[in-house]
Amino acid sequence: MAKSTGREPAAKKPDDAAKPPVVREPAAPPAPAKRGPAKSVQGAALDGRPWHESHLAMVRRARRINRELAEVYPYAHPELDFENPFQLLVATVLSAQTTDLRVNQTTPALFAAYPTPEDLAAAPPEELEELIRPTGFFRAKARSLLGLSAALRDRFGGEVPGKLDDLVSLPGVGRKTAFVVLGNAFGVPGITVDTHFGRLVRRWKWTEETDPEKVEAAVAAIFPKKDWTMLSHRVIFHGRRICHSRKPACGACPIAPLCPSYGEGETDPEKARKLLKYEKGGFPGQRLKPPPDYPGLAAPEAGPR
Repeated sequence: MAKSTGREPAAKKPDDAAKPPVVREPAAPPAPAKRGPAKSVQGAALDGRPWHESHLAMVRRARRINRELAEVYPYAHPELDFENPFQLLVATVLSAQTTDLRVNQTTPALFAAYPTPEDLAAAPPEELEELIRPTGFFRAKARSLLGLSAALRDRFGGEVPGKLDDLVSLPGVGRKTAFVVLGNAFGVPGITVDTHFGRLVRRWKWTEETDPEKVEAAVAAIFPKKDWTMLSHRVIFHGRRICHSRKPACGACPIAPLCPSYGEGETDPEKARKLLKYEKGGFPGQRLKPPPDYPGLAAPEAGPR
């Protein structure tokens, strides 16, 4: 028998290149043969055993998830139709407590009637409320739109400002809305913590925080600033298409081997495929005017009211 040295062998450092490749095809389930031992980052959740990892291992796993999502959703983009910063700001305010599709079906008539901040600031409240009624909470949203439009007219020369502090000073504009506008209209990196983003980063054990600002800070510490905007799009895309709130399609998830919460949803591949939404399920997306590289179908315009 070999003489014990009294020291345990050093733990093997995580090495992405040495691990089995992650299945990238959304419809394919993770292969049982590729499951590692319980201590490996890839195999722990798939084996149903406790998930243990250091902070460094979590950061590496989080960045790998981002790389995988970049390959799954190379076309990730904001799912609100807009042609300028003002339209994006208005659409984002309207998107609270409703779908981007509903907003996209509502804004064409709104922007045709009130194309500038000056026009919108002078809109009769009752007419504005009627135009945005389909988005829900229309009275409160109308007050916000009238207030922010007047502020843009009076304080910013009718232009949407490109600074966070200025944006959040506008009525009805919080950090989430501000980062949507900054990232997609001005190219300023920001993390958009909506319900999908918060849900997924907690499922992935990047943070246990629930307050949006604390979630934002925790995730910002994991990724380089240059990645923040596209990371937000990819995570939100994944939350809408595969990792749903009530019944995630775990059996059709391309990053299942990296997910500590694998098994919370449907793991059967065939059943999971039936849960896929938008282009992943062969259905129209949320934009009436999607980007040229979007692989899905354009959303339908609103029907008669």
